[in-house]
Amino acid sequence: MNDFAQARERMVERQLRGRGIANPRVLECMGSIAREAFVAPALAEFAYEDSPLPIAANQTISQPYIVALMLEAAELQPDDHVLDIGTGSGYAAAIAACIAARVDSVERHRELADDAAALLGRLGLANVIVHHADGTLGLPAHAPFDAIIAAAGGPDVPAAWRAQLKIGGRLVMPVGDARESQHLMKFTRTGEHAFQEEDLGGVMFVPLIGAAGWSEEPAIEADRPGSAKPVPRTLPELIRASAVRLPAPDAPDFAQAFDRFADRRVVLLGEASHGTAEFYEARAAISRRLIEQHGFRFVAVEADWPDAAIIDEHVRGRPRSRPEARPFKRFPTWMWRNAEFAAFIAWLRQHNATLPDERRAAFYGLDLYSLSESIAAVLAYLDAHDPEAARIARERYGCLTPWQKNPAVYGRAAWQAGFGKCEQAVVAQLRDLLEKRLESPASDPRLLDATHNARLIAAAEQYYRAMYSGSAESWNLRDTHMFDTLESLLDASGADARAIVWAHNSHLGDASATEMGRMRDELNVGQLCRERFGDDAALIGFGTHTGTVAAASDWDEPMQIMQVRPSRADSYEHQFHLAGMSRCLADLREGIDDALRDALRQERLERFIGVIYRPETELYSHYALAELPAQFDAFVWFDTTRAVSAIAASPDTRETPETFPFGV
Repeated sequence: MNDFAQARERMVERQLRGRGIANPRVLECMGSIAREAFVAPALAEFAYEDSPLPIAANQTISQPYIVALMLEAAELQPDDHVLDIGTGSGYAAAIAACIAARVDSVERHRELADDAAALLGRLGLANVIVHHADGTLGLPAHAPFDAIIAAAGGPDVPAAWRAQLKIGGRLVMPVGDARESQHLMKFTRTGEHAFQEEDLGGVMFVPLIGAAGWSEEPAIEADRPGSAKPVPRTLPELIRASAVRLPAPDAPDFAQAFDRFADRRVVLLGEASHGTAEFYEARAAISRRLIEQHGFRFVAVEADWPDAAIIDEHVRGRPRSRPEARPFKRFPTWMWRNAEFAAFIAWLRQHNATLPDERRAAFYGLDLYSLSESIAAVLAYLDAHDPEAARIARERYGCLTPWQKNPAVYGRAAWQAGFGKCEQAVVAQLRDLLEKRLESPASDPRLLDATHNARLIAAAEQYYRAMYSGSAESWNLRDTHMFDTLESLLDASGADARAIVWAHNSHLGDASATEMGRMRDELNVGQLCRERFGDDAALIGFGTHTGTVAAASDWDEPMQIMQVRPSRADSYEHQFHLAGMSRCLADLREGIDDALRDALRQERLERFIGVIYRPETELYSHYALAELPAQFDAFVWFDTTRAVSAIAASPDTRETPETFPFGV
């Protein structure tokens, strides 16, 4: 017996028979139809888990238990003619065809209909016919039917289905007043106009779209004064009742919901992975609005200062200080070399082009990994402005010269020797440049750039020494450097300056509310911003349930487009998935919706995917405990996401990476 056959057998025994499914034909057919054939190859290993799985067209293949429950309720007989609404992958139709004489299955997505028909044909299921049509209208040309089964939830049973069901026939479908929450109902036609109803329990299906169902996209409506609402009970219901539904990130009104944070000094925008397109698109849309409508002065990102400086010169229309330099050459190149980020940079340059220089929005990097480029930038500035100081700087940086291309080796050597032989030299160089800053006009951009590069070199020297100590020190040094850089930029930009920060959730969500701070003594940028700015900082996290992501399986390995496993049942992400909204914003601040805030205070797992993704060890590699409303002021949800569109670097830009996989 192969692995899939064993998994299928366990599914039947534990998920179906163990939960009360007793119909022998349902159990037999569920045990004989290969569910792995109906999902993407990357998800095949999860085919027999107790959960729905994503398929094309932003749809899902239902949880095995739900398929069995619906088929058992339909009481299918060997000579029955069945109408299956919502073909999807074709899995439920295949099970029904294993039991009944004929199945007519209707799918509104042409892509899904064609794929399902081809697959069912390859499996030899000749008694299933797939139709591409509006399922809410049924199939009058093929009626009447002994049973109708719908894998999508509607506000009521479409009249066409009632009319096309034989007397004595059974109709099973999810019914609910909300698109995302329903009760599974069984209707038995007992007369010309008479139906017996049975409630089989609460479920959550994709909405039934069509002439007799829901519209294509949900309307975003304000609550009507005095309108009655059911009292939410479960956490998904609380999320659904409180969260603001969002249109797609490219919609003109996507970012309007974020105006509630427009008066903050710092708005920090996270991401749950470094390779998800929706996160970049959403941050870009929010940043455009904050810059254009609310006067935010700069965007600071989780990228190295010299790389971002090249972008800053580009977007502000300034001459290149180092024309030979190229940004984002090292692993992971796709983190910033992607089409989504490039589109934002093109917009920022266009936006700035109509403004005087002092009002142009800037772009900065906060990270500390660019030791070689930062040394080159400092020396280039001093060569142009103070050759004698450049000579002294070269002597000071000389102790780091052998290690520039691989500073991790310096860290190991210095740690093993018990001292950092370059520390005094790089600190002295930083001090000299800071003194020059005090003596020079505050608006000198070249000196600002050189000073921040010198600051980075000093911090990087500490970081590479500390990372071999096996403690939280290296992480804390890195995030403290990023925060210090942010604070310095705000100070340099004036008392009224406001900033947008892009970085991973692990850097922007308050570490003291997570396993990072509570168990590992790690701090981060978000925590330091709250301590420094209080309510004048908005910490906004992002999350997803499943989809694809651009990532590598190990450090300095090639980028892959990987399938993100559906979120764990014990995670925050799964609760948002169960809420049934494709996109939403949950405001987690005190006093906004305290019922939701209190319900979310229970610690749960939260997923963190960096540039490395290891699905096979996901629990240990990518989940950590957190308290979401203490971690973030708001949480942005995308149920299904896709990988960024990477832009390949030129073949001659590959270099030995200067970073090391500490954190994300």
